Amino acid sequence: MQVTGKVKLINAEQTFGSNGFRKRELVVTTEEQYPQSILIEFVQDKCDLLNNYKEGQDVTVSINLRGREWVNPQGETKYFNSIQGWRIEAAQAAGAPAGGNSFETTSAPAASSNEPDDLPF
Repeated sequence: MQVTGKVKLINAEQTFGSNGFRKRELVVTTEEQYPQSILIEFVQDKCDLLNNYKEGQDVTVSINLRGREWVNPQGETKYFNSIQGWRIEAAQAAGAPAGGNSFETTSAPAASSNEPDDLPF
């Protein structure tokens, strides 16, 4: 999945626990009728991907949705979701296809009027 929009915020890297778990958060605001501010987490070595980006830049972020279950001390089950980024790229200019691919469309040659129409419908 991908999210495309403008970088609103890039937080500083955070480190948790004795094992040195690293996390960095990015907020991307989508550009649609009702813009959404999407918080995307980058973890471990993916934190470094954000070093070359700045607020206000148009980006496309490849994401994975993550979910987990947690049972609290009272025995209640809770569910949590997160959006995890694994790639970020500067967004393509309007009208250009994402990913740098270009596709050409061609029309079929016009049928000659002296050829029989042998289509079954």
